[in-house]
Amino acid sequence: MKDFQVIYKILRLLDKYKGQEDFDYQCICASAMKLEYAEWEQLMIELQINGYIRGLVYTQTLNDKFPHIVEPINPQITMKGMEYLETNSMMAKAKEALRMLGDIL
Repeated sequence: MKDFQVIYKILRLLDKYKGQEDFDYQCICASAMKLEYAEWEQLMIELQINGYIRGLVYTQTLNDKFPHIVEPINPQITMKGMEYLETNSMMAKAKEALRMLGDIL
């Protein structure tokens, strides 16, 4: 569950600051997300592989078990990432509406 909260937060920040040249990517870094770097790095790579972000460069040598991000990190949200945010926002609103309806009944 924590991974999905981090993913949502990263996408939300990328969406909020899209197109802004002065966006500080440190606000979505591992320490800002309260994750170990390796875990954060794999989440970011998964976001790109699955089409939610673009702009990462990563490599994997024969000695690496997992791919690793190459600096500098300049991710951008994609249309699919924006759709994910919209869908999850709508689901949260629907869930809240159902909860309120249950409280009324």
